[in-house]
Amino acid sequence: MNSYISEIIARLTEAGAEAKEPLERAAQQLADRIAQGGIIHLFGSGHSQLLAQEGFFRAGSLACVQPISIGPLMLHEGALLSSKNEKDPDFSKTFLTSLDIRPDDAVIIISNSGRNPVPVDMAEFANSQGAYTVSIQSLLYTEKEHPSRHTSGKRLETCVSAVLDTKVPPGDGIMHIDAIQCGPASSVIGNALLHALFCEVVVRMSANGMEPPVFKSGNLEGNEPHNDALIAHYSDRIQF
Repeated sequence: MNSYISEIIARLTEAGAEAKEPLERAAQQLADRIAQGGIIHLFGSGHSQLLAQEGFFRAGSLACVQPISIGPLMLHEGALLSSKNEKDPDFSKTFLTSLDIRPDDAVIIISNSGRNPVPVDMAEFANSQGAYTVSIQSLLYTEKEHPSRHTSGKRLETCVSAVLDTKVPPGDGIMHIDAIQCGPASSVIGNALLHALFCEVVVRMSANGMEPPVFKSGNLEGNEPHNDALIAHYSDRIQF
């Protein structure tokens, strides 16, 4: 256990340092769009969908966050089905046009490998709607060794405005015990980069004299009116 914790701390530190410039650039875009009335959409499939849920309705995090939750891409409706659908070049046609993504919005797409069709289609659709796009992925999955599965040949990093690189090795595990690769890291590092981004948004909004829309803990007395006001403000766009 201690070896994994030491390794994850080292990799978090490295990923955080290298993500500084794109994270700050993305944070300014998100802050500007929130100020203009936009919201942030989070999208992923399989375990990446867990990060989309992580950023939603979270104490200490932004209230203007809407997860894009597509049942057949989520683990609870079948892990094998989710994996199959993410790789299906036609699956995006079943849901993309039903999404309410607007020019003032931002869309964060989480995909560890960045090679599957559905995340690429999501980025392309968000771009077509005028939204600002960010990916959370590992660029160690290279085009040479892990080519795109999209019919266009595009990988996710080529379709977004900013990339937050988790630097997680292919296979996800950061530990090697005998011949076994284990200790997945994409969720831990991806989650850290997501909240680092949101915290930087708070910094930017505060510096501009705006009150960032941040939820307070519902388990602390006196916070309910604050949270209720945020829910009322965003309830026309977000399903709380």
